[in-house]
Amino acid sequence: MTRLSSLPAALRARLAQRSALKVIAGLMNFDADSVARVARAAGLAGADLIDVACDPELVALAIRESGGVPVCVSSVEPEQFVAAVEAGAAMVEIGNFDAFYPQGRIFGAAEVLALTRQTRALLPEVVLSVTVPHVLPMDQQEQLAVDLVEAGADLIQTEGGTSAKPFSAGSLGLIEKAAPTLAAAHSISSALQQAGLEAPVLCASGLSAVTVPMAIAAGAAGVGVGSAVNRLNDELAMVAVVRGLREALGSAITIRV
Repeated sequence: MTRLSSLPAALRARLAQRSALKVIAGLMNFDADSVARVARAAGLAGADLIDVACDPELVALAIRESGGVPVCVSSVEPEQFVAAVEAGAAMVEIGNFDAFYPQGRIFGAAEVLALTRQTRALLPEVVLSVTVPHVLPMDQQEQLAVDLVEAGADLIQTEGGTSAKPFSAGSLGLIEKAAPTLAAAHSISSALQQAGLEAPVLCASGLSAVTVPMAIAAGAAGVGVGSAVNRLNDELAMVAVVRGLREALGSAITIRV
């Protein structure tokens, strides 16, 4: 029995089918109204997981407003996870780190590994996802992912949207935006496989309905999408975007089968 077996059956099935969809409200988004809108859209449009800031009240809110979609909490302070898990969070996540880069806050491999070990010591039985910082060279991202899984991470998440500099319009621009996280998903999933380690990779940051099928093709078991949803003010528009992502993932799986 692995820790992943403690996740709800529907989420486990999506990860196994490599079609999991996580909607991200934002690591620093503590606005209850905003989180509620994201949660409702995620629930209505078929998301498998909602990622919220590490706050027990937001956990309860997201579960309620989404109609019971599993909740993941994100933080870079492991001690905050305990109360969130007690409030009903199904899993915890270190990262992602995109919100910190504009502040000049950079997370190195040693710090992320230390945070992982600290979290695992605090919560030995809770499912743990860890983001690999995209500021590291790719070979270091690969090695860190291996080290993280060996240290107790159950899932690995990629990032890279903030470093992308798309210069084209339309679909080409969307592909350019997603390129760093897609490359990381491919390299990290390959490195884990070569090391004989089994840990689903979630590809996140800078993705859209155009690029989520590419994430799955690159080796990801699922995707995380934030700004494409949480930056919207209209709830119907949020539902439409999440539904489009869900359909794009469904298309990706149909093609692969």
